[in-house]
Amino acid sequence: MNAKLLEVARVFFKLGCFAFGGPAAHIAMMEDEIIEKRKWMTRDYFLDLIGATNLIPGPNSTEMTMHCGYERAGKAGLFVAGIAFIFPATVITAFLAYLYVKYGQLPEVEPFIYGIKPAVLAIIASAILKLGKKAIKSAELIILGLLVLIASLLGVNEVVGLLTAGVLGMLYFYIKSKSISDFKSVTPFIFLFGIQATATKVSAIKLFFIFLKVGAILYGSGYVLFAYLDAELVTRGLLTRSELIDAIAIGQFTPGPVLSTSTFIGYQLSGFSGALLATTGIFLPSFLFVLILNPFIPKMRNSKILRGFLDSVNVAAVAVMLAVLIVMGKETLIEWQSIVIALIAVLLTFKTKVSTIWTILIGAILGFFLLTFTK
Repeated sequence: MNAKLLEVARVFFKLGCFAFGGPAAHIAMMEDEIIEKRKWMTRDYFLDLIGATNLIPGPNSTEMTMHCGYERAGKAGLFVAGIAFIFPATVITAFLAYLYVKYGQLPEVEPFIYGIKPAVLAIIASAILKLGKKAIKSAELIILGLLVLIASLLGVNEVVGLLTAGVLGMLYFYIKSKSISDFKSVTPFIFLFGIQATATKVSAIKLFFIFLKVGAILYGSGYVLFAYLDAELVTRGLLTRSELIDAIAIGQFTPGPVLSTSTFIGYQLSGFSGALLATTGIFLPSFLFVLILNPFIPKMRNSKILRGFLDSVNVAAVAVMLAVLIVMGKETLIEWQSIVIALIAVLLTFKTKVSTIWTILIGAILGFFLLTFTK
């Protein structure tokens, strides 16, 4: 393995071990690690990757690791980055699944998660400020971002918001520039995003194909994942709803993507081989989508009409991150303990050069002590 691939593996394995707080937090940590510290690419291009990634199915933050790996070390880097990021979550989840199957309960981790949640708010806020400065290039984009923010807070699906913003922005900036010379370059882009996933028949490797289908069509949060898995597993009698709820909970409080839920369920149903097949199935579409999409992103930026689309999607993506921050803040900052942890995290994030990973660790430790000794 060459030096760049080793670097990619180290970076994303480390992030995979500490990536708590959902996609917005994961992307914020990547921004700190990839842009601030290592300067693998410009912040503008990082924004382009975020905007494009939001438009395809699958776990956005995991797909961002693949894009970053691709940019640093080519196609091999794509696979190394994705696998390195996913690996810690799947190993931890498989171990927890073993404990769950053997003893019927999960270890007590709530005090640590209590502290991590407010800590990641500061990390997300920092990334929003940095990315927002690059995304906001005109008054029109500010207005578009505000509209997407309002729509997101009102419950409009994030993908609908992003696509609508992209199309409106593309049309507006096209009319403004009155340039149609490169409109033909839209064709491959439209074809790419017009691909529809088709359901696969259940076979002897049932778990693999169930999770492959979910991974190919999944948009949205853990709640959307719950709905998909409820339809695929609970209604078929493969899993009880309470078992599914426990599996989703595992995905929420382990590091990395919430889709590590698949590892837990796979182990429950078919042991180690089931965990491996389910995990492979749900993440495989993301590798393929990114492999297809990545070469188109520079072409989109070079096209006048698609540049307007990308700029609009980018500012919309920052608006969606801000909406996530607001919602998370309302749900998290409800007690003095969480507010104290959030304030300390803000100081660490904005006033020091402490790594985001250390901020998360400090938040976890503070959460444990504050929740254990003050409640």
